[in-house]
Amino acid sequence: MKVLLTGATGFLGWRTLEVLVKEPRINTIIATGRTLKKTHQIDHEKVTYVLGDLEDLSFVQEIIQNVDYIVHAAALSSPWGEKALFERANVLTQKNLIKAALEYGIKNFVFISSPSLYFEFKDRFDIKEEDKLPKKLINAYAKTKRKAEVLLTHSGLTYVILRPRAIIGRGDTVIMPRLIRVFDEGRLKIIGNGKNIADLTSVENVATAILLSLQAKEEALNQTYNITNGAPVVLWDAIADVLTQLGKKKPVKKLPYKLVKTIATLLEFKSILTNKKEPALTRYGVGTLAKSLTMDISKAKRLLGYNPKVTTEEAITEFTNWYLSNGK
Repeated sequence: MKVLLTGATGFLGWRTLEVLVKEPRINTIIATGRTLKKTHQIDHEKVTYVLGDLEDLSFVQEIIQNVDYIVHAAALSSPWGEKALFERANVLTQKNLIKAALEYGIKNFVFISSPSLYFEFKDRFDIKEEDKLPKKLINAYAKTKRKAEVLLTHSGLTYVILRPRAIIGRGDTVIMPRLIRVFDEGRLKIIGNGKNIADLTSVENVATAILLSLQAKEEALNQTYNITNGAPVVLWDAIADVLTQLGKKKPVKKLPYKLVKTIATLLEFKSILTNKKEPALTRYGVGTLAKSLTMDISKAKRLLGYNPKVTTEEAITEFTNWYLSNGK
């Protein structure tokens, strides 16, 4: 198997490489991204890094011509930003990859999507892949991820779409570090009653799901799958666990959800009218910290053979050890 992995220089991509190189049936991996960081790279005979821009069709054609499988993990992931940037990063790149994949006869296209598609400003439990999506998706990121999904499902290519929820573990530069920064700035407060539950997902479990998707049997292909640890946690307890392991005090002050959401709405409105920069609070950010959201992974278990092995507690400890050892 010859595999192209996009987003290979990021958190999920790096950890996915660690899993893919151990698979005997994979003999070549073209790993692409924009910038290679020493903390997120792997030195292995199977791996060749080719840095470039997926918005450039000629670059995409160049890197795809020598592979037969694609794992597309690259994305612009943010709760805020210009619509045009998300369109180019998440939709144009998908179009380029699909075009080249059709030209070169790719056998399987594994796409990493997002469960932000499910988000509404209310508690949601045991969401299944076939459940109806909200009429209005929450932000440009979710909208463009959905567009990318639709492009792939209508492309004629053989595909697998994964929707992994809140990825954590060694190498995380997004979710937990963002919360730690807010805490260090004295701005982290419990929103709502602090008892909302959520799925978190070990990055190693997601990487394993990607490998299973590459090896999927016929009945598992052309499907979309939720990916989580399969064991929802009280979100604020998990956040407190991270902070405690880092020698910090856990947050105790609570703020009413409706109040914080109103403030976030006003800050978003001000940003739109002024500098367009991401406000200190976004409605999506507030909602994810205050509302419960859990996903059903029975389909992935049944068809992909997915069995999450790394627990949330283990993933948190893995992250905090890495975070401390990297001089954070």
